[in-house]
Amino acid sequence: VVVLLCALAGFWQMQVSNAALPAQVDGEPIPSLAPMLEKVTPAVVNIATEGRVKIRQNPLLNDPFFRRFFNIPNQPTERKTQSLGSGVIVDAERGLILTNNHVITNAVEITVTLRDGRSLDAKLVGTDPDTEVAVIQIQAEGLVATPVANSEQLRVGDFVVAIGNPFGLGQTVTSGIISALGRSGQGIVGYEDFIQTDASINPGNSGGALVNLRGELVGINTAILSQSGGSVGIGFAIPVNMAMEVLEQIVEFGEVKRGYLGGQTQDLTPELAEAFGLDQKNGAVIVNVAPDSPADQAGLMPGDVVLSVNNKKVDNSSDVRNHVGLMRVGDSLTFEVLRSGKRMTIVATVGENATSKNAMSLKNPRLAGATFAEIDDSSPFYGQVQGVLVLRVERGGRSWKNGLRDGDIVTSVNREPVTNLKEFLNAVNQDNNLLFRIQRGNTAAFLVMK
Repeated sequence: VVVLLCALAGFWQMQVSNAALPAQVDGEPIPSLAPMLEKVTPAVVNIATEGRVKIRQNPLLNDPFFRRFFNIPNQPTERKTQSLGSGVIVDAERGLILTNNHVITNAVEITVTLRDGRSLDAKLVGTDPDTEVAVIQIQAEGLVATPVANSEQLRVGDFVVAIGNPFGLGQTVTSGIISALGRSGQGIVGYEDFIQTDASINPGNSGGALVNLRGELVGINTAILSQSGGSVGIGFAIPVNMAMEVLEQIVEFGEVKRGYLGGQTQDLTPELAEAFGLDQKNGAVIVNVAPDSPADQAGLMPGDVVLSVNNKKVDNSSDVRNHVGLMRVGDSLTFEVLRSGKRMTIVATVGENATSKNAMSLKNPRLAGATFAEIDDSSPFYGQVQGVLVLRVERGGRSWKNGLRDGDIVTSVNREPVTNLKEFLNAVNQDNNLLFRIQRGNTAAFLVMK
């Protein structure tokens, strides 16, 4: 009896064990993402930042005589900020990490926590707010980088996995499929070509990895479409091809040097297609070509309908803008266009953006780390205020410490009005003592550039 009971106990234990950990079902192995994730998750990091932002207050409160007269005590001009996000190691040898620009905005201190628990101080290499890409760097032994896929080969329906740090909980994995490709017009950033996925992306996932089932990086998780702030199955990721191109330019130049073509486009709507007598439903119509611009020199003309750029189909004007803006100066772009019902191929050479040229003309060291630009028709201030736009300010640099910020508009230099970039450069390059009057949102202030 004892032998029989032992035998039955052994049999029962074997059945329970097999039921708890089945290796196969109907002779087939049970699929699992665990082996792939074991290789990928060490490359996904958690990012914590601390920063400072200026507190907006009435300009009168900056006047010590006003405060003394009304017996108003000194008030703090800055407040402390904290944020959590994610990042992906894409170069283990150089310690380079891709993340989102908004994850490290206003950061003074950046701390990266690895999968193995190590916490490291990170250095900001550079950012590109127009694509929401930022690059940070750490120094450590034994780093693991994720392999990179070709995001041009993605298809709707491909399985993907999102890895990140939602709500600060720690590394979390969700799965789904690619719901759509080439999403633009969301108003999130200037250059949009998003991968849409239903893999759950929540606050804190920003900057994390979107990988395929081979464990290859296909995108950088960036945003969600949600009224509640939680995931509703519509998440957006930056294609890895775009992110890596931005990374290489940031590492090489410290910023993205965007190409310039000199042609403005708008979406080809059904109404425009009918007016042009076209059966074509997708594309972009060239509405303006700047004289002597690369577009003009190549022979592009207003009324041309762009069908493809470098053999890539164009669905709307955002596609054209993305193709041009992410090309390097000197690269060639092959346009397939419809002109008066005839298909034509036109090759244009990407020129240097006027902003880059003007940045090279900036000689005053007090403005180191700042980039200025004309207020063009893409700016919300166009036609409302005259001055020069502060396009970008390097965090921690001299201009940043003097109080200059992205989006400021310089309306006067040393109490003389400036209405365009030429006047501004003439003014700042002739005098080391600089007093700026700036407009920031609905407020104005004076800044002394020391």
